[in-house]
Amino acid sequence: MEWLNYHHLFYFWAVAREGGLAPAGRVLRLAHPTLSSQIHALEAALGEKLFAREGRRLALTETGRIVYRYAEEIFSLGRELVDAVKDRPTGKPLRVVVGVADVLSKLVVRRLLSPALQLPEPVRLVCREDRHERLLAELAIHGLDLVLADAPVPPGSPIRAFTHLLGECGVAFFAHPQSAERFLAGFPQSLDGAPMLLPLETLPIRRALDHWFEAVGVRPRIVGEFEDSALLKVFGSEGHGVFPAPDIVEEEICRRYGVNVVGRVHEVRERFYAISVERRIQNPAAVAICNSARRLLGDSG
Repeated sequence: MEWLNYHHLFYFWAVAREGGLAPAGRVLRLAHPTLSSQIHALEAALGEKLFAREGRRLALTETGRIVYRYAEEIFSLGRELVDAVKDRPTGKPLRVVVGVADVLSKLVVRRLLSPALQLPEPVRLVCREDRHERLLAELAIHGLDLVLADAPVPPGSPIRAFTHLLGECGVAFFAHPQSAERFLAGFPQSLDGAPMLLPLETLPIRRALDHWFEAVGVRPRIVGEFEDSALLKVFGSEGHGVFPAPDIVEEEICRRYGVNVVGRVHEVRERFYAISVERRIQNPAAVAICNSARRLLGDSG
């Protein structure tokens, strides 16, 4: 394993921050040749030039700018570590980085995440939305504190992570008011041949819906399939078809998208999971998210 010499990195960071060898030398009380040799050693270790001469001044190269951003974060974290060990307030809000699977209902996700911002201490919530497998890869390298998903970690996954079932809810079907009454009468048989907007076939909720359609003997006419749940609702609000969504946010869906409930299906369950690299989640904001989710969804396990 190649180890980075943090002394070299510190001198580089100081020169970049102060704007040159001379001002950095005055701050650090070091001679120019000493600083210059330390930076050359870092460049040799990285195999890249970090500074380029522009007239009489040093300017960061593209690689130098990247290294400087990392150095800023590294030494900022170092200062926070010292403050934390000495029990001094860092002056920064608690940071929680949550990965959100892009197939989840944004309305449900908002309700799950809101409690993190209601803690007595300041919190900075960072949300990253992506596909399930990409979020797990980011979690594995500690780029995320928590992943909210519709499925657990796949069996046989090389990623070491722990799945926490938050709960589940039923599904309701919605439609534009002009057509909702027609589908409301005789539900669910009224869905036979109805224009339908559905999640992608690869998603757990879609597979559950397909099994339910088969069980009740209806074959809707699928006019659209979506990975993004918000886009699916937008198409539904424009009258392109009936669409399913979690029943725990049905009032908000009706209000926000101007649609009506066609029917509810308690046999189809949408599950929500939190995935972490810790068996027991430690980040207070992440704990608040999970506890609130279990209250909202009903702890199933």
